[in-house]
Amino acid sequence: MNNTIKQTILNKEEEMIAFRRDLHMHPELQWQEFRTTDQVAKELDKLGIPYRRTNPTGLIADLKGGKPGKTVALRADMDALPVQELNQDLSYKSTENGKMHACGHDSHTSMLLTAAKALVEVKDELAGTVRFIFQPSEENAEGAKEMVAQGAMEGVDHVFGIHIWSQTPSGKISCVVGSSFASADIIEIDFKGQGGHGAMPHDTIDAAIIASSFVMNLQAIVSRETNPLDPVVVTIGKMEVGTRFNVIAENAHLEGTLRCFNNTTRAKVAKSIEQYAKKTAAIYGGTAEMVYKQGTQPVINDEKSALLVQKTITESFGEDALYFEPPTTGGEDFSYFQDEASGSFALVGSGNSAKDTEWAHHHGRFNIDESAMKNGAELYAQFAYNYLNQDEF
Repeated sequence: MNNTIKQTILNKEEEMIAFRRDLHMHPELQWQEFRTTDQVAKELDKLGIPYRRTNPTGLIADLKGGKPGKTVALRADMDALPVQELNQDLSYKSTENGKMHACGHDSHTSMLLTAAKALVEVKDELAGTVRFIFQPSEENAEGAKEMVAQGAMEGVDHVFGIHIWSQTPSGKISCVVGSSFASADIIEIDFKGQGGHGAMPHDTIDAAIIASSFVMNLQAIVSRETNPLDPVVVTIGKMEVGTRFNVIAENAHLEGTLRCFNNTTRAKVAKSIEQYAKKTAAIYGGTAEMVYKQGTQPVINDEKSALLVQKTITESFGEDALYFEPPTTGGEDFSYFQDEASGSFALVGSGNSAKDTEWAHHHGRFNIDESAMKNGAELYAQFAYNYLNQDEF
């Protein structure tokens, strides 16, 4: 644990919170983070850290240490959500109707900037380079892939990311070995039957019956075709069927999602979903077409990396701070950085009932315990310092 890093972050805590609140007041959706990008650029200019902007938004910055060595990347996402803020009593509530930082990306950006400020203070001690990735468009799982395409991971040996987490108690930090976040894919299915008068069903093929039967049968894939020790979630969240009360539906459109941690299972279940759709439709004399869109990869934490994060947590914050949050079937496009280099992803606890910060991510009442931000900022910086100044990797 580097005392200069810790003290710098404590000294910058109020500044960090103020920066986060400014971003919270001015949320920007995916690929629209122009003001946020400008605000980050201004801070990097003050620090003298060279950077380049990515297209259309986002930044990549490199801090070169005083000694040669590897490159470790630290990532923070920046985009907000199309969610109406319900925290009306906040002095820094969103000023954009229908938009808010309902997932904590404002805090991620601010924490990473503060980590950069601390690492500048010890740059002569760093054996290598720290790359700061300020990523747009995480919420639609496009930003990380685009940042990689624009060179964010060129020359990077290792990558580390953080998410503020309202389900984890404030003051606790988790970084588990292995599965952390699931893959998150989108399923679209169109069923076609033959419409007709609601009073003459024998002359029709009812798409509503086909779609309903498919939805009811679908969970057999999870309960009977996959290993119960290999978690899988299949959800149909949207169904559009029919046009009028006395017209039998000719068409049905369904949308859903598949979540799992194993890519072999992922491919198998996707194939089964399509088979269930086509065969269910065929039973009733209809047809089915499926479009399958891959979203995020599973986030699987490298063992050496996660253990180094755990060591950094206990050294910096004490044994009591180490927490083991179970894997979530939520998605995170940080996985695309892990496709390019080994790495890990940590969850910084922010749940505090006394501060009303236990609301679920993406809820209009979501907020964070800002006292946890210093932990996230320090973990970013201490991990980078430890990774570059040890020989285990």
